[in-house]
Amino acid sequence: MKKFNYGIDRLTVNIALDIARGNIQGVLNAKAKERVLKSQADVQEIVTKGDVVYGVNTGFGPLCTTTISEKDTSTLQHKILQSHSVGVGEVIPKETSKLMLITKAHALAQGFSGISLTTLERIIWHIDKDVVPTVPEKGSVGASGDLAPLSHLCLPLIGLGEVYQEDGSKSLALDALKRLGVKPLTLGPKEGLALINGTQFILSHAVKVVERLANALDTADVIGAMSLEGLMGSSRPFEPELHAIRAYKGTQLVATRLREMLNGSEILASHVDCDRVQDPYSLRCMPQVHGASRNAWLHLKELVEVELNSVTDNPIILDADNAISGGNFHGQPLALPLDYAGVAASEIGNIADRRCYMMIEGRFGLPKLLMEDVGLNSGFMIPQYTSAALVTENKTLCFPASADSVPTSLGQEDHVSMGSISGRKTLKIIENLEQILAVELLYAAQALDFRRPLKSSPIIEATHSYVRERVSHADQDRVLAYDIAAMHSIVKSGALVDIANKVAKVEKIDLNGDFKEEFKF
Repeated sequence: MKKFNYGIDRLTVNIALDIARGNIQGVLNAKAKERVLKSQADVQEIVTKGDVVYGVNTGFGPLCTTTISEKDTSTLQHKILQSHSVGVGEVIPKETSKLMLITKAHALAQGFSGISLTTLERIIWHIDKDVVPTVPEKGSVGASGDLAPLSHLCLPLIGLGEVYQEDGSKSLALDALKRLGVKPLTLGPKEGLALINGTQFILSHAVKVVERLANALDTADVIGAMSLEGLMGSSRPFEPELHAIRAYKGTQLVATRLREMLNGSEILASHVDCDRVQDPYSLRCMPQVHGASRNAWLHLKELVEVELNSVTDNPIILDADNAISGGNFHGQPLALPLDYAGVAASEIGNIADRRCYMMIEGRFGLPKLLMEDVGLNSGFMIPQYTSAALVTENKTLCFPASADSVPTSLGQEDHVSMGSISGRKTLKIIENLEQILAVELLYAAQALDFRRPLKSSPIIEATHSYVRERVSHADQDRVLAYDIAAMHSIVKSGALVDIANKVAKVEKIDLNGDFKEEFKF
């Protein structure tokens, strides 16, 4: 199995996900171990000398002026895990918890945290053995790191808290450790603080946002192209010369993808000389709207990869004489782009819903409500209600959590990022977007059926055939919730994107142009 060296190699979104899914093994090499041992020795020297360093031999937060004796430094670290474990709500998905472990291990392995090698190796053991702690979703303000979530994440190290079992159920961590013949750890100076300071909750949600939004954006292009064919729209607005004079990367990428996906379409060729002067915005402005969301995604991805390779706990131990109590734990660098990504995802749903509405209006040669026999049948009237509801729900979720700050810790932490909320609600927006795209896919496939016997391009024909193998054309009313659920499964799985890429490879079509590397993760 391919190896990744914690604390040494550069971590990316894709590598983090591969470690979480067991495709890559994260390891500690000799260089990383040397760094960790030196940092731990530096902390021990600070304790022995009696130098006052926050969190090593002082209380926490507003108690930073309270000195702790050398004999109590270990007890202090256990108590911080207990006192800060105040999360509430549902537990986050197991994979997100595992990403927290992975990103925490990589940060600690860089050797600036004073963690012991034994503790770091235990975290990696949890990753390798898939003994993943449960973490409540709410309780972090995203400032002094993700204190509450990280406390829950690290409770099993000292035999507290809960972990996931293989069947998805939960058990007490102590029971799981006993079954596996492992004893709880005794933490040394600063270790508890190093474990719970950091942005790993926000970061792990951001990793999932990067992955899921990338799929949604790629899928939206495919479905948008299918909708355009169903509505007999023009591909002229996707010409490269137009976008070269307003050269946003995302816009150029989407224009390329749409142009290439539609290349060779009989449907396009059939109405070249029609009297329609221009298409509605939701068709001809796909490069500009989809592309703007691509730019937001790219910005987030770049910042996430900085954070993946950062040390975000506090204080930072440079050496035994140089411990800096700073603010690397503050979540603002991710909170802002996560909120931006949420707006970007919401807008993709917004424009998709507009295309849905257009397809049921009875314009451009399509039957009203996308069914020949309406009256007794309601046709495809109501799925658009669902997409409209989801679009509005997403708008309500677009208020930026990062615009708010509530002082905590008796004013010691007087400006906080709320980035944990940004991450959670952006994923909710993406969940809704995937359902909106499912409705558009249902409509686009039905609309394309009415263009027969004309065929679309090889890519659109292949994706349409895939859909029709799973959901048939509807000429009478039926329970469309089942159809939407099937379409949602297709959207979420990334199947349309995979098919488009496979056909493009066979047909020697370059879907991503000059940006094939930049928009990868």
